Amino acid sequence: MTGAPTAILVEDATAIRLGLPALLPDITFTAAFARVEEALRDRPSADVAVLDLHLANGGQQDAAQGVAAVADLVAAGYRVCLYTQEERRFVLAACLAAGARGLIRKSAPLPEAAEAIAQVAAGRVVIPQALIALTELLVRRGSLTILSPRQRQVLAGRARGRTYTELSRSMHLSESTLRGYWHDLTAIVADHLQQTAPADIERCLGLAPGDLLDVWPARDGNPGAVQG
Repeated sequence: MTGAPTAILVEDATAIRLGLPALLPDITFTAAFARVEEALRDRPSADVAVLDLHLANGGQQDAAQGVAAVADLVAAGYRVCLYTQEERRFVLAACLAAGARGLIRKSAPLPEAAEAIAQVAAGRVVIPQALIALTELLVRRGSLTILSPRQRQVLAGRARGRTYTELSRSMHLSESTLRGYWHDLTAIVADHLQQTAPADIERCLGLAPGDLLDVWPARDGNPGAVQG
């Protein structure tokens, strides 16, 4: 990808829909929509679709949102980066399982948001802190077993809030090498969540059978009902 990343924005809040493109000048927003259905109707070309997770409101009660919106945009060929206030880590994990490649908090500083969008536009995966600890738990309980020893070290450090500078000193590796390990690890995690049955993850996390079914996309491509 050369030049500024291109993006479409799907956001029901008018102020954010109109203001975010102006606040992120390093991202070229080609279109903005209040509903996923409108974006799918027009299908503008873009490197990434920046998606609010909550789109149903009093004015558009029937709007697709949550996992369903992610799955629809992914099926249309978009890389999806969520821009959300959602905190529930299993909901966020379900969005990755549905094909989202990035998750950004609306409270994040603008440079951080722009960098995350650019990373997703370039084909990388951006995982928020809320999911790093969940990922480590999956690794420790044997659900995710294909990480290298170095990737496990990086994951453990990141799960505890350690910076790349701190990890570089303790692991005697350059920060660029550690970021490379992290990029590979996040891609593995995203692929794992998209391929693993919720029952297996429930078992690993000690949840009751069916606890994840209302937030986990079905394997036939018809997502579960995440609406919050």
